[in-house]
Amino acid sequence: MDLMPIPFLKRSLLPGWLVLRLDPQRVELAHLRPAERDRPQVALCQAYRKEGSDAESLARLNKELRLRNYRRALVLRPGEYQLLQVDAPPVPAAELAEAARWAVKGMLDYPVESATVNALEIPAEAGRPRSVYVVAARNEAIAARMGAFEAAGIPLDVIDIPETAQRNVAALLEEEGYGLALLVFDDTGGLLTFTFGGELYLSRRMEVRLDDAQPASPQWAQIEERVALELQRSLDHFDRQYRHIPMAKLLVLGPMPQAERLSRYLAENLPLRTEMANVGAALDCSASPELREPAQQARWLHVLGAGLREEAAR
Repeated sequence: MDLMPIPFLKRSLLPGWLVLRLDPQRVELAHLRPAERDRPQVALCQAYRKEGSDAESLARLNKELRLRNYRRALVLRPGEYQLLQVDAPPVPAAELAEAARWAVKGMLDYPVESATVNALEIPAEAGRPRSVYVVAARNEAIAARMGAFEAAGIPLDVIDIPETAQRNVAALLEEEGYGLALLVFDDTGGLLTFTFGGELYLSRRMEVRLDDAQPASPQWAQIEERVALELQRSLDHFDRQYRHIPMAKLLVLGPMPQAERLSRYLAENLPLRTEMANVGAALDCSASPELREPAQQARWLHVLGAGLREEAAR
């Protein structure tokens, strides 16, 4: 799902996607090439220190790395958008995004007329009510992001969000015929997604940072209990809403040793098989050996996932 789909320009481009994320102190870049054999390839995964404004930093990187030669996607950070679940408006698919705008009117703390909005349908069994996820962001925030790229001479093709980026990775880790829960912790907290058949069914954010405590600290038990409680509630909700989807397992990813310790605790306290996730099972990371480390996989997962787009090269 793109928050802001942008028409493609007619240009000769390298295969795959170049995904960028703008952090306060750095620009993160990842280039994903389509699968030639069994897995998409991570051809580039690198962070660069910002020098000057966003536009100035992007212009420098464009000069050094020829960013104009790629299809470019930006993945937003939490806080730059809202993801809201509402009943699906009874309109044709082509009118869904505009109808969803008014469905979330009372859920935003700013005028809905000032929002950039898109919608993602949540699959439902025949005869059951349909729901949609609505992505909303302030127009001025999106304009500022797009303006920085345009000023650098590398306008964006699409803007994406972490939830759908995580869905893209989860789709490659699923067991056929089973749903998958994926819980990823980075410096912004935890993101839990439930997917089935490559579709996003449920998403929950956890205001928990694993690296805020060490497993031997007094605070660690509270973190384990809080995460387990939120997971159990999410599992119960998913089971009530989607009884037709059998769940295979929960995968956990984050900084070490906290993520490994948490994974063991959840395996002992949840009614679902729980394991550590390995992005290397979904992506060929041989060109980026730092991605062998779970902490680095967690840090980069949403940038990498946003590059797993289905559009054919143009």
